[in-house]
Formats: sequence, structure tokens, C-alpha cells
Amino acid sequence: MESTKQHQELVESKTDPLSISQLNISSSPSPLPQAKTADELFKSHRHFVSPKDDLPSKETWEESLGVVDDDSTDPNYDTIEGNGHSDPTSFDADLFEYKKKATIIVEEYFSTNDVVSVANELKELGMAEYRYYFVKKLVSMAMDRHDKEKEMAAFLLSTLYADVIDPPEVYRGFNKLVTSADDLSVDIPDAVDVLAVFVARAIVDDILPPAFLKKQMNLLPDDSKGVEVLRKAEKSYLAAPLHAEVVEKRWGGADNWTAEDVKGRINELLKEYVMSGDKKEAFRCIKGLKVPFFHHEIVKRALIMAMERRKAQEKLLELLKEATEVGLINSTQVTKGFSRIIDLIEDLSLDIPEARSVLQSLISKAASEGWLCASSLKSLSADSGEKLLENSSASVFKDKVKSIVREYFLSGDTLEVVHCLETELGACSSQLRAIFVKYLITLAMDRKKREKEMACVLVSSLGFPAKDVRKAFSMLIESADDTALDNPVVVEDLAMFLARAVVDEVLAPRDLEELLSQTSSSVGEKVIQTAKTLLKARLSGERILRCWGGGGVETNSPGCTVSEVKEKIQVLLEEYVSGGDLGEACRCMKELGMPFYHHEVVKKSVVRIIEEHEKKERVWKLLKVCFDSGLVTIYQMTKGFKRVNESVEDLCLDVPDAWEKFKSCVERAKLEGFLDESFSFEEEAQVVKEKGSSSSAAR
Repeated sequence: MESTKQHQELVESKTDPLSISQLNISSSPSPLPQAKTADELFKSHRHFVSPKDDLPSKETWEESLGVVDDDSTDPNYDTIEGNGHSDPTSFDADLFEYKKKATIIVEEYFSTNDVVSVANELKELGMAEYRYYFVKKLVSMAMDRHDKEKEMAAFLLSTLYADVIDPPEVYRGFNKLVTSADDLSVDIPDAVDVLAVFVARAIVDDILPPAFLKKQMNLLPDDSKGVEVLRKAEKSYLAAPLHAEVVEKRWGGADNWTAEDVKGRINELLKEYVMSGDKKEAFRCIKGLKVPFFHHEIVKRALIMAMERRKAQEKLLELLKEATEVGLINSTQVTKGFSRIIDLIEDLSLDIPEARSVLQSLISKAASEGWLCASSLKSLSADSGEKLLENSSASVFKDKVKSIVREYFLSGDTLEVVHCLETELGACSSQLRAIFVKYLITLAMDRKKREKEMACVLVSSLGFPAKDVRKAFSMLIESADDTALDNPVVVEDLAMFLARAVVDEVLAPRDLEELLSQTSSSVGEKVIQTAKTLLKARLSGERILRCWGGGGVETNSPGCTVSEVKEKIQVLLEEYVSGGDLGEACRCMKELGMPFYHHEVVKKSVVRIIEEHEKKERVWKLLKVCFDSGLVTIYQMTKGFKRVNESVEDLCLDVPDAWEKFKSCVERAKLEGFLDESFSFEEEAQVVKEKGSSSSAAR
């Protein structure tokens, strides 16, 4: 009875518009080879990529599958599944036998997870023209099981593809699955979603052409479950950001490995390859990782190892070259791997002094051999006038930075950090300052809100030149791709640090544009755009200051807005001037918990002096005591005077001789020793005057 039913289905498929029989597939499949060389094996896996979208083109896929439009008028065309069987009875018996054995093979595979055994059994079973049924049976049985079996099925198909199961048979198997989606939905409630993931996974794994989706949609009825499956695969999975990673990990991915696990395995396989020189084994391990979207990490780590181990350089480059030529690592991943090394060259130069020149030679060699497009890479030229740091001193500095930052997170002592940096930086190297800020923020991102707030306070208090802080953020942004592997919210964290630097006036808004023009990574662009969005929001200053508590290291009033802090400072000054209690004034300033905002105290104090409020000497005494005790840093003091300088023009409306009085304040502050001698009143005043005259001319 079952045999008759199967025969009827096969005969009906002759007129089925969805049947694969309408595609002309080689009617006499070539026998499977008994053995393959490594080159033959991996060349059979190679897929050509269209330059437009990095996906295999429809024409290329159809050629590689051997699929062309049929000619139903050809008298030699076989109407029964296109498999070369002229005798329906013989075909029916063979397929019935194959179905029974295929079911047993799938059941055993789900029990043993032995891929090699499945491959051997399929080869022994023969009948390669029926392997489309094995594809269909494997997937349909996995759909009704746990995620473990689903992942096993996807992994098996990718492993057997082209080596055991020919590409046309994989294509036909998925065709049958999509066509039978209505029947599958009867027994499996979530069949549409599960089958959509299988289709998306097959496309991500390069065992199914992307053109499969559109082609099948055009053939299937609009109201069928099959169309629903294809649309879900296209829109919900393949069109999503980072879709390859999402689809690969949907059922746990490569044995639920973490990114660190994969990195460890990559290191191990590269070390073993350097020791043994066995390319076949290295290729097998790379393929076994099952992370094609992460192959750039292999390129990156191989290049770093090549820089560190000169004797292994030729061997490692040969591995990358051959892996690229056989299509195991695609050109996009190769380019991304080289780009990541270029982004990290400054850090690498600390440990490998000649890293830049070595990398340049590796790029030249790879480009000359034709497996790297060097024109798509960023320039490696060093910044003009800036020499690379010596390996020994830079490595020592990096170690000391970590120690300084950890101690700061425990003590909150900003002055101690300033003292340590003055001792360690010596000649105040721009590169060392950038490295310090980078490590400070990197370590803070791995900690709680308290440490993040402390990092922002310290960056604001140090008074580093804007270009050094900008360079630090540039390094952080360019390495964001790597950081994202360990910190999923790196975009949000970095964007907040960047926005906070602008709010604290450590960076100017135009610095964001410069950073955007320098970055080449999508994650970096997202960080900067997110920071811009944060800064454009209503009351952005208050919100950004409050993002990690808003009260600094020892705040007793977390979440204060800027206007509230200004009001507290005003009240503090009025109470001090009227009562004269210096200790109480200093205590109130500490309780504000916002040392990065002490420039506002300086500004309001100087404005009060200019406006000739009574008891000016008390205000001068407060400024001097705050500076001598370290409560207000030299940076905050200078910043406060600069802020007054910017507002003197407005003060002139109420105090006509405000310029002269401000000049007198600057001279006294320098004389008292709490304003840096480098502060130039004439220079600052001239800038403001020029701005005023130009705006008047414009009006």
C-alpha cells in the first residue's frame, strides 16, 4: 500500500510546477571518488562571490550546481525525478529501500553524533541521486527534536556538502522541504519558523544559493506555508544586522563555544600548524570551528604570530594564501583581518618595535601574490614627527598604568594619580597620555557604574590636551570590534564616555566629526553616532552627567542636574561670604561630589570679585585655600578663569571696566600661585574681542 502511494506521488510530481524535475540536472551522476587530495577536497568547497554584495551570484551558483533550464521537448528528458530511471517499478523499489536506510542513518547520527560514520554509510549505500531525500529526512526529523539535534543536522549538512552530498541534491532536498511545509506544519506547530532558520543557516553556510529564496517564492502559491518560510528566512534572519552570527548561534552554534573558546582553539591550531606544517590538518581544524564569520580572527592571529616568530612567517603566510585560494577563508575575512591588525598597530608596536615595517612587508607580499586587495586597507604611515615608543619603556609604562588605575579605583585620590603621571610621563609624551586614557576607560568599562564615573572625573581633572584625549578615543573606537566580543554593550558604554567628555569640555563637539572621519569600522561609526544622539537630546548635559550616578566619587546627592549644582554653589558662596566659615565651605564643596565641576566655583568666585561684592578678600582666601589643599586642581582653576574670560563681554554690560578688573584678578591669581603662568589674558581677551567685533559686523 505504501509502495503504491509513493509511486503515485512520484508520478504526480511529473506535472508539479514546484518539482525539481523541471530543472535539468545531470541524469547520470558521476560515481563518488574513493579518495580526494586536500586540494581537491577544499576546491570542491569553494564558492565564488559576487563583488556587489559578497554573496554568491545566482548565475555562479546555478553553474556550480549544474542546474539549467530544462527542455521538456527533449525526447531524452527523463520525466521521473530526472534521475535516469526509465523503469518506474525499479525506481520505486530503490527509493523505498533508500528511505528505510536513510531513516536509520539519521536516527543513529542523533544518538552517536558521529559525522564520519554517516559519511561512510552514505558512500556505502550509494545511490547518490537519492541523497536529496537524506537531506529532507535529516532536516524534517531534526525539526521535531531539541536544539541539539537541529544544530547537529545543520552541522552535518555543511560538513557533507560537496564531498559526500552533491550541491544539486542539497538544493533539491530543501526544495522538497519548502514544498512540504504545509504538511510539516500539521505535526510541528512551529515548523515555519524552524524551517526558516534551516534555510537561512544553509545560505549562511554557503550550501544553498541566496537565489533559492526568490526562485521558490515565484513557484509556490502565495498562501502556502512554503512562501511563509522563505519570507521569514529572508526578512527575519538574513536581513537582520549581524545575521550570520545570529543564525549560527540560534541553536547553540559550534558546541556552544564562547568567543574566548574559539580564540583559544584558533591559537592552538596555529601553534600546532607551526610545529607540524600539516596544512590538511590545519584546514580540517579551521573547518571544524564552524565559524566562517569569525575567520578574520584566524587571519589576525596568524599575522601577529608571523610578526612575533620570524622563522614561522613564511609557513603562516603560505597557510593563509592557500586557505584563501581554496575558498576556506573568503576575501572579505582576509581584508578584515588585515584591517584589524592595522587598527592595533600602535599597541602592537609597544611589544614589537618593528611591527609597522613588518606588517607593511606582509601586506606587500600578500598583495603581490594576489590573495589580498591592499587598496581597500588604511594607510600604515606613522603620524608626522611622532616616533614609535621604545618597547621596554612603553611596556613598563603600560604595567604601571594598570597599577595606577586600580589604586585610583580603590582610593579615589585624583592628586595621587596626577603625581604618579608627572613622575612616570617625564617628557609628557602625547602617545603615553593617550595610552593612559585608553587603559583608564578600558578598565572602567569592565567595572561598575562607580568606576565609570570615577574614570570620567579623572579624565576631566587631568587637563590633558584635547588632541591626546581624542587620540585615546580613536584607539578605543578602532578596537571596538574586538572589545565587542567580550563586552556586548561596548557601543553604549563608549558612546556615553565620549558624550561625557564633550559635556565635561575635555573634547569639543567638532572632535566627534574628526573621529568619525578617521574611523573605518561599522562599530566605531555607531559609537560616534550614538554619542551625537545623546548630546542632541533635550537636557542632554544633565542626563549625561547623571548616567553613572552623576555625583562623582563620594557623592551624597547622586543624580543632581547641572542647574541644581550651580544653585548649590551659589548658596555655598553666599553663606561663606556672610559667615566666613572656611572649613564649612570646603566641606560643602566636597559633599557636592563633583570635582570635575569645581571650575564653576572658581568662575562664580571671580565673577563675584569683578562685580565688587563686599568682602572680596574672603573670596580670594577661599580660592587660595581650595587650591593649596588640593580641593581645586590647577586644571579646574585655569578652566574657571577661562570661563570667566569668555563671559567678560557680557559682564561689561553691568560693569563697564570688567576687562580691567579681570586682568587684575588674573595677575593676582598668578602672584598667589594658584593660576598657571601659561594662562595669557591678552591672548584670551583678544579672541573674545575678535569674536565680538565679527558678530557685530555680521549684524
